[in-house]
Amino acid sequence: MADSTKGQKESAWLWWFPPARWLPEYRSSWLVGDIVAGVTLAAYAIPVSLAYAGLAGLPPQVGIYGYLLGGLGYALLGSSRQLAIGPTSAISLMIAGTVGAMAEGDAQRYAEIASLVAFTVAALSLFAWLLRLSVLVKLISDSILVGFKAGAGLTIAMTQLPSLLGVKGGGHNFFERAFVLAGQLGQVQYLVLIVGVIAIALIVFGERLLPGKPVALGVVMLAIIAATVFGLPALGVPITGEIPAGLPTLAGPALRWSDVEGEFPLAAGCLLLAYIEGVSAARTFAAKHGYALDPRQELLGIGAANLAAAIGHGYPVAGGLSQSAVNDKAGARTSLALVFASITLALCLLFLTGLLENLPKAVLAAVVLTAVYGLLDFPALLHMWRVSRLDFFAAAIALVAVLLLGILQGILLAALASILLLLIRVSRPNVAFLGRIPGTNDYSDLDRHPENEALPGAIAFRPEASLIYVNADAVMESVLDRLREVDPAGIRLAVCDLSAAPYLDLAGSRMLHELHAELASRGITLRIVGAHGAARDLLRADGVEDKVGALGRNVTLDGLLRSNVMQEGALPQLK
Repeated sequence: MADSTKGQKESAWLWWFPPARWLPEYRSSWLVGDIVAGVTLAAYAIPVSLAYAGLAGLPPQVGIYGYLLGGLGYALLGSSRQLAIGPTSAISLMIAGTVGAMAEGDAQRYAEIASLVAFTVAALSLFAWLLRLSVLVKLISDSILVGFKAGAGLTIAMTQLPSLLGVKGGGHNFFERAFVLAGQLGQVQYLVLIVGVIAIALIVFGERLLPGKPVALGVVMLAIIAATVFGLPALGVPITGEIPAGLPTLAGPALRWSDVEGEFPLAAGCLLLAYIEGVSAARTFAAKHGYALDPRQELLGIGAANLAAAIGHGYPVAGGLSQSAVNDKAGARTSLALVFASITLALCLLFLTGLLENLPKAVLAAVVLTAVYGLLDFPALLHMWRVSRLDFFAAAIALVAVLLLGILQGILLAALASILLLLIRVSRPNVAFLGRIPGTNDYSDLDRHPENEALPGAIAFRPEASLIYVNADAVMESVLDRLREVDPAGIRLAVCDLSAAPYLDLAGSRMLHELHAELASRGITLRIVGAHGAARDLLRADGVEDKVGALGRNVTLDGLLRSNVMQEGALPQLK
């Protein structure tokens, strides 16, 4: 018995360590695919991480640290076998837009705060995992995410245009940056612009001709060769400059949480964005390869990745669809590919950083611009406008919030907007007033089917949502409004069909008490049919059944209408 209990405990611990699930099934034929995918992912990561580190306002090597260490952390505790972890454009811009004010112009403090934020993301991930908060992310609708991503893409693009044009830029949000940039168009350095446009063209056409290949790395190499051969730095083309060689030193955060005001909201925003983006991408590849993804385990994976990045003086990292697609297309079968990618990046940091010194910044801007293009899903916005205006307005709120307020405030406002829209939808449920389908004993919505027959001496209504505190009064108002539209003198029975209300709370029960009293004052009897088991239990416990009569499953709308017809002496035409 003791051995059995011990075995169960060991099994439970292994469940929280995903490699223990796939390592016993690992095949030698997968190794080549994982190695190739790791090297390919590293080739993709180098130009992207350099660009995103610059976008975040940090030294270029810090971006490589994020891929190197973050990937190792996620490989230990993440449940996806293809998800690639590293700096992302949105989080990089979030860091740039928030940490600057906290650092007050001190570059060293800036880097320390960015690292502390990654450490806090790891702590919040563990906290969210313990409290099973992964379910809360479902409150953010897909419509909100479409608008948020579009706003983030436009904002990021606006931050990169000055580097592409060779001007200084400036401003705090999208519109300020656009205004400042418009005033600097007369200062455009055309050589810088030509370099950037050529880089964009090569990346775009290269990715179409060679899908899944590290095209961006090839463009970076060509740009370095061209800058060296033609002496572009001497002609005024800005370059990356010296990148320190060597691996990151490992240490805990240099600052305490109490040293940085406003750091927790930034970390919470980074975690929210990292989790949404990471789980969305991970689900795509889990479905493709036929294995189960554990959304709660992903909190531990993200936490481990950010803890590793923080220890290496990096900034928050996340899983992304673009780098994961590269990893998957290159043949990754397990998260061992992330380990090989980290080994490759470590070798590059030790021996190849000198090759990157002459990399034009306009080329890095081109890498970012082509990477964020996928965030701009305008066809989805047009589809929402045609199909659901409420979803379109939700997306528009998120888009405008990001453009006006920035990435951090934008995602927090988007989350709030998701919850408010959910409450709005729940608070105004459709209440179907039923009529008999001709020639049958079935009933459906009269408004949708005007050919239905009106019920003699009765009305029947069906709330098409759970009857809870946010919508109970709205349902009662709908019923009373309907009574005003018909001849109330001829109505002697009102039937509430709860078959489409899966849940009912005390506020819903209280509304039924009030509706019973109001109808009774008009000489109308209230009956209830179709209540689910839990709803019947609550209504009985709250005394509703004592007022409206039996709530059992044998009480039906058709049976009540027959009884009402017989009592009223109306034509007994129900069949």
